[in-house]
Amino acid sequence: MSIRSDSHAVQRTALVILSLITTFVALKLAEDILAPMVLALVTGVILSPLSRILERLGLPNGLVATGVVMLCMVLVGTIAFLVEPLIWRLVDALPRIRWELRDFVEQFRDLIRGLSEVNKEVEEALGTNSVTGAGNGEDVTQSVPKLTDALFFAPVIFAQTLVFLGTLFFFLLTRRGIYDWISDRVTGSLEDTGRVRRRFATAEALVSRYFLAVTVINLALGTALSGALMIIGLPAALVWGVAAAGLNYVPYLGPMAVTAGLLVAGVVAFDGLMVLAPPLIFLALNMTEGQFVTPTLVGRHMSVNPLLVFVSLVVWLWLWGPIGGIVAIPVLVITMTMLDIFGADDIATQRAQDQPEA
Repeated sequence: MSIRSDSHAVQRTALVILSLITTFVALKLAEDILAPMVLALVTGVILSPLSRILERLGLPNGLVATGVVMLCMVLVGTIAFLVEPLIWRLVDALPRIRWELRDFVEQFRDLIRGLSEVNKEVEEALGTNSVTGAGNGEDVTQSVPKLTDALFFAPVIFAQTLVFLGTLFFFLLTRRGIYDWISDRVTGSLEDTGRVRRRFATAEALVSRYFLAVTVINLALGTALSGALMIIGLPAALVWGVAAAGLNYVPYLGPMAVTAGLLVAGVVAFDGLMVLAPPLIFLALNMTEGQFVTPTLVGRHMSVNPLLVFVSLVVWLWLWGPIGGIVAIPVLVITMTMLDIFGADDIATQRAQDQPEA
């Protein structure tokens, strides 16, 4: 009997492994379709409190879904309009940054003159052997995407945008029916069905609260960083504030990218130990945010193992790139809520007990 049970256990384990491999392969191959769909579902969950408020005002579901989608389009358009000049300013500054870095590396090369192999690698990486056309930064501008490249990717981006907007609209329009259908299908009793529905409601509340808290934190972080960089005289302080606020949505990797960029900016703008001032300022603000502000605003119900967050982030970034980095944490929170790891049933029960008192 034990041999047969062990055989069944091995078969189940092999089936689970094969299912996971198949799932990851499907997610990777269908990236162009599934990535905007999942992003739309996560966005719909985040915006669910706004939808509920509008529904309580007596507005029909179709009008509510249309209004929320239009609001998303306006917000995205506004952000793109505000960020576009900053992007072009950065592109214009790339040649100057490149040659400032070249001078810095040449100074550092003098300190390691005896390491000939390192010198050759540095020269090949920065192109210090080619003097012709150096002042014009021709090799840098050639690395900037051309208009033909943008036109080539335009149909794909347009199609993904339509998939995102369509999925978001129909999810907002029918999300209650979707939750009810899933609850009825995966459960066998009325009690279990009610429990699954409560977990869906708790997942919406937790993800919305998390995103709202993170948005407020990121705006404060970007504002504080811009002000501090203006005080020390770093050019384009507003650009770095916007970049820090946006990249901070991606844990670990986003702050690392901002730190590296600020180190480069410090090398370009300052001399001596002042080159370390911009990244140190950001690290101080980021550590304050990560150790004190975020735990306070997010709350005890959202405590997640850092290793689990990192693994989820790496996997989703590998699957879908930047979109994967955006959806990694919300998908993790939704999954843990549906598995009742956060104690979703207890949260929902406590909320139901508190409502009559309110």
